Amino acid sequence: MPTYEYECTKCQHHFEKFQSMKDKPLQKCPECRGKVRRLLGAGAGIIFKGSGFYETDYKKKSSGGGESKPSKTSSTTDSKSKTTSIKKD
Repeated sequence: MPTYEYECTKCQHHFEKFQSMKDKPLQKCPECRGKVRRLLGAGAGIIFKGSGFYETDYKKKSSGGGESKPSKTSSTTDSKSKTTSIKKD
């Protein structure tokens, strides 16, 4: 259930009311019984609870104690840094 924010048009009293989305908006101020208007709220952030929301939850388990392959980027940078010269006679 969302929390709605209200403002009284008579006394400018700000207050919040926790109510169902199906409930009708409030009509009267709890302080002066004047007319109120419901304000637009920013809403709440999403809270993820439980597993499945982290990068590590999706990684595959290793299948055994095999050697890992070297990454392509390291072998590419090594090949670029080496130069060979051919000597002609």
